[in-house]
Amino acid sequence: MTPQTLAQRAYAQTADPTRTPRDTEYEAISKITHRLKAAAARHKTDFGAFVQALHENRRLWSVLANGVADSNNALPNDLRARIFYLAEFTEQHSSQILSNKASVEPLLEINMAVLKGLRQMGAN
Repeated sequence: MTPQTLAQRAYAQTADPTRTPRDTEYEAISKITHRLKAAAARHKTDFGAFVQALHENRRLWSVLANGVADSNNALPNDLRARIFYLAEFTEQHSSQILSNKASVEPLLEINMAVLKGLRQMGAN
């Protein structure tokens, strides 16, 4: 490899674009939603994976709730309250799912709505 090639590689732009916190949030929610949806489709044959996906979704919403509970969070108060409520709903509904008293569909719908909102906010 020539010194010129090494220099070009060293100073070339990286292929990864700069990610915003919103991009990171979108990616995390998207991955967890995809895992939850896939695990729900096969929950009768792989209940352990389904429980793990529900747990990951609960953890996600716990992180989101902690974020909006922080007094330094810059989101509008009404949006912070709605996110906190959705986190509480997710916790309770997940327990109902595990008790075989509810469907996973509402959790998937919530996550998809949040993804849609994040995408629209990014477009503005």
